[in-house]
Amino acid sequence: MKPIKAFLICALALLTAACGTTNTVPITGRKTRLLVDDAQILSLSTQQYQEYMQGAKLSTNQTNTAMVKRVGQRLATAVETFLKNNGYANEVQNFQWEFNLVSSSEPNAFCMPGGKIVVYEGMLPITQDETSLAIVLGHEIAHAVAKHSAEQLSKQTRQQYAAQIGGSVLTQVAEAKGLGGYAQLLDMVAQTGFNFANLKYSRDNETEADRLGLIFAAMAGYDPQQAIPFWQRMAASSTSSTSEIFSDHPSDEKRIAELQKRMPEALKYYTPPTTTTTTTTTKKSAKKK
Repeated sequence: MKPIKAFLICALALLTAACGTTNTVPITGRKTRLLVDDAQILSLSTQQYQEYMQGAKLSTNQTNTAMVKRVGQRLATAVETFLKNNGYANEVQNFQWEFNLVSSSEPNAFCMPGGKIVVYEGMLPITQDETSLAIVLGHEIAHAVAKHSAEQLSKQTRQQYAAQIGGSVLTQVAEAKGLGGYAQLLDMVAQTGFNFANLKYSRDNETEADRLGLIFAAMAGYDPQQAIPFWQRMAASSTSSTSEIFSDHPSDEKRIAELQKRMPEALKYYTPPTTTTTTTTTKKSAKKK
């Protein structure tokens, strides 16, 4: 390795380490190095969410809207309880949950950092019931809990820093580690058009969100086994023939296989609802002769 190249790589590593924080994903335990803090990403997310909702048309179906809010809040409550009881209590303050159903025939949903979740009406004919809707919402909530948006933003920032290395040697290693480049982070994000609503996560992020979402649904009292027929319906409704190698999402076959693999883990968090049966005894009075 040439000395100058080695120096530039070390400079990038020093800057990344100096201004980053380590995040540990609940349940999976995966560690990531984030270059943005919660306050920064929540501020950017809130701004974009408000802009999105100003242009969105809310569903006029009150029954379906109430269902989305009811299922979403039930999941949010279960997730917050888990976080508080497992060493992540400080993360709860980052969530201001909001669940909206918007008028769109597209079968889609997304979650912005901070717990702002949007479901498109086109998803409901595929979910068909509250349990499958919980699978969808659990997956979206998982993206927020695992901080996948911050991870992707950090990845993009590293790429931008790396692209600028040759011209300024990381601005003399961010002005001798005074982190001058860090203050320009949000400007860099704005210039590249980072959009939470249209964010594409990596296949690893999607697989992790599937696993966490399955468990979150189970925590909230929804049968995680219903994830399999739901994703089978999603696969049947898909018109895309894109190979997995060119996609940010796992193939339908691999996704379903991975969910089946993770099912025993999810079922540990699931308590089936108890049903009580009552018997009615009819007493016949004897007729007097």
